[in-house]
Amino acid sequence: RPETVESRKKAGKLSYFSLRERSPVLLEGSAIGSAIAAGKVFVLKSMDEHEKFEDGGILVTTMTDPDWVPLMKQAAAIITDHGGRTSHAAIVSRELGVPAVIGTETATSTLHDGQEVTVSCAEGETGRVYEGQLAYDETTVTRGDLPQTRTKVLMNLASPEAAFRWWHLPVGGIGLARMEFIIGNVIKVHPLALTRFDQLKDPDARKQIEKLTELYEHKDDYFVEHLARGIAKIAASQWPKPVIVRLSDFKTNEYAGLLGGRQFEPHEENPMLGFRGASRYYSDRYRDGFALECRAIAKARDEIGLQNVVVMVPFCRTTAEADRVLKIMGEHGLARGVGAFKVYVMAEIPSNVVQAEAFAERFDGFSIGSNDLTQLVLGVDRDSAELAPLFDERDEAVMEMIRELIVRAHRRHRPVGICGQAPSDHPEFAEFLVKAGIDTISVNPDSVLDVIEHVAKAERDQHRPQEKAA
Repeated sequence: RPETVESRKKAGKLSYFSLRERSPVLLEGSAIGSAIAAGKVFVLKSMDEHEKFEDGGILVTTMTDPDWVPLMKQAAAIITDHGGRTSHAAIVSRELGVPAVIGTETATSTLHDGQEVTVSCAEGETGRVYEGQLAYDETTVTRGDLPQTRTKVLMNLASPEAAFRWWHLPVGGIGLARMEFIIGNVIKVHPLALTRFDQLKDPDARKQIEKLTELYEHKDDYFVEHLARGIAKIAASQWPKPVIVRLSDFKTNEYAGLLGGRQFEPHEENPMLGFRGASRYYSDRYRDGFALECRAIAKARDEIGLQNVVVMVPFCRTTAEADRVLKIMGEHGLARGVGAFKVYVMAEIPSNVVQAEAFAERFDGFSIGSNDLTQLVLGVDRDSAELAPLFDERDEAVMEMIRELIVRAHRRHRPVGICGQAPSDHPEFAEFLVKAGIDTISVNPDSVLDVIEHVAKAERDQHRPQEKAA
C-alpha cells in the first residue's frame, strides 16, 4: 500500500518473528536484534578469506572489527565466538538490522562451510543457532499513532547510511552519533599518519594513504572532508532536531588498527582505562589529530550549515581535563555558547556523578554512558565473557549513581540523557529512568518504537496515584 512520509512517521512498523518448527540447537549466545534468518554458513578466520563469502550467507567468525563491515552488510545473520552486547559485532548488527548471536565461544569450530543453519534472535535474550533451515513466520505490524511522551526518545547511530535508513522513526533527534564508525570505515587512516606523513615508516601504509589522498593537496584535508560529510549526513537526516556527535573514543589498540596507526600509539595492557577520550585531545601525542576532528565539526556546522550538531566529550575524568579540552576546542572555532553551540559530557565515570555540579558549570548537558558507568561502578570488564553475568546496569549501585546524577544535574538546570544499551534490552530499566526523571532516552533504531511504548506506560503509571488522590 502506498505510504506518505507523514503516515510512516506516525505509524511506524515492526516485524515479529517466530519459528514454526524446531531442530537440535547447535550453539547459544547473546541475541542481538529480534529477527530470524536461515542460510548457508561461511566460516572466516580473517578478512583475508572474504572472497569465499556469498551474499546472503551466515557469517561466522571469532569477532569483528571495522574491517568486517562490508561483509556484515551482505550477511543474512552473524555468529561470533567472542564479544558481548557492547562489542563491535553487536553494535553494527543492530544498526544494519541483521540478527546476530554473539559470544558463542565455539562457533568457528562447531560450524563448517556450507552447513545450513537457522539463526534465531526471537526467543528473548538468548540467541540460538539451529541445525538446518527451519520454517518461520514474519508478521509485520503497522502501529497507529504512537503515544506522546514527556521523556524524549532519541536514537543511537554511527553510520551515515543508517541515518537515512532510519530517518523516518518518530524520535526527538540523535542522542549518540559515533564518530569512530566514520573514521574506521570511511576514512580508514590514523589522523597522525596524515598530519605527520613525512614521519611515517610503514611503506605499505604510505602507499595506501597516497592512493586514498591523491585528490587532496594537503593530506589532512582528506580526513576533515570525509568526517565533515559523514557528520553532516547524519545531522541532515534529523534537521532541525539535535544530533549529539561524540568526539572520537577509540582505545589505543583500535587506533593502532587504522592505516599507519601502530607507529603513533602506545601499547597498553588495559586500553579501556588508558589513553582514551578527553585525555587524548590536549595531549601533545594526539593534539594535532584532535585539531582535525574540530575542523570537521566546524565545517559541518558552519560551512555545510548543519548547526543542529551538538558535541559530546567522552571519558572526561576531571574538571581540569574539561577546561583544557574546551579551551582547545575554542581555539579551533568551537567555543561553547558562540552561535548557540552546545557541548555535552558523557557521564560514564563515577567522578562525573560525584562532581556533577562542577561539570555542569562547564557543559550544557549530560549523557549517561551506561556501559562504562556499569563497568566502573561494579569493577567488571564489560568485554569479559567470564564476568558477563555480573555486568548488569540494573544493579542497585548503578541505578543509585544514575538517580544521584539526575538530581545533581537538575539542580544546575542541566538536562540528562542516557545513550547506553540497557533501555533497549530491558523495558523495566526504561521505566526506572522515567521515574528517576531522565530527560531523554537514546536507543538503537530497532528498539525505538518499543521504548516509546514503555516510556508512555511508565509515565501513565507515574501519574495514576496522583489522579486517584485528586
